[in-house]
Amino acid sequence: MKGLFKSKPRTPVEMVQHLHELLVFVLGNTETREKKRAEKIGELDKLLLDIRTVLFGDGQIEPNTEACAQVTKEFFQKDTFRLLINCLPSLDSGARQNATHVIANLRRQRVNSKVIASEYLENNLDIMDILVPGYEDSDIAWTYGAILRECIRHQNVARYVLESDHMKKFFGYLQNPNFDIASDVQATFKELLTRHKSTVAEFLSANYDWFFREYNSQLLQSESYITRRHAVKLLGDMLLDRSNSAVMVRYVTSLDHMRMMMNLLRDSNKTIKLDTFHVFKLFVANHNKPPEIISVLVTNRSKLLRFFGEFNIDKEDEQFEADKSQIIKEIATLQPTDRPCQDLDSF
Repeated sequence: MKGLFKSKPRTPVEMVQHLHELLVFVLGNTETREKKRAEKIGELDKLLLDIRTVLFGDGQIEPNTEACAQVTKEFFQKDTFRLLINCLPSLDSGARQNATHVIANLRRQRVNSKVIASEYLENNLDIMDILVPGYEDSDIAWTYGAILRECIRHQNVARYVLESDHMKKFFGYLQNPNFDIASDVQATFKELLTRHKSTVAEFLSANYDWFFREYNSQLLQSESYITRRHAVKLLGDMLLDRSNSAVMVRYVTSLDHMRMMMNLLRDSNKTIKLDTFHVFKLFVANHNKPPEIISVLVTNRSKLLRFFGEFNIDKEDEQFEADKSQIIKEIATLQPTDRPCQDLDSF
């Protein structure tokens, strides 16, 4: 007889409404009996899986467009997004994974041709103040990191993070001794500094001094070769991007920056050497080299020519060989200036 009275399946809207109720309960009833709380969290876990199935399908049936639109509209209309973010530390790893997939899907959903998530996030930018510091908690770091990267795909959100004090904290987060967390931070850091070209160019121009001071001291001079490797590669990506041409011109007129690249060319890691080469060539190719940079290049000419003459990579690369030949030619034909010469002991 029991089977005759099964409850009617919830509609997509009812699913989100019930999710909202459960999130409010879990967040607001921390003193509730452990058993009761565990039951609610278990129900929450199952509901997140059900919502994920609505959005992605079940492998046999494709997701229904109207159902997805209903879930999306209800989810952002009632601020369920914020509740879910706040509740994630209370969930197990499986539920967190489902929540991450749900959020990633909802971020892209269109309702009446509009990406609702974009408008919601623009009006609730302070949610980033929850997500970014999540890197300080090793238990939740990966989940918050994945959601943060989804959010900063929206340009206004990325701008908010770039212009906030959170950017300075990233240099500390990148030093996390946990390799997996540090790698996740690196992925987010790269996304912030490469995805939205115009916003990144504005940020780098406005924050040039402190940003590159921290970048050089904490990342390029890090004792961790992994940190150095990621930092040199990202530096090259930023400077070689046409949107950052003004920043690149400013960067390659600094003798201190060139000295750092010359030191990194001697790194024992081949990948770091190659990525440094792609930055160093910008200093040499600059047609308006400051006298002090010309002086150092001329004084160290024989060492540099010998180094580049022996510098090879494991695979054939015509562009690399062409760039190397150009650097050798440029250094070999440089004319000395009247400035006192500076020999770099490190090269």
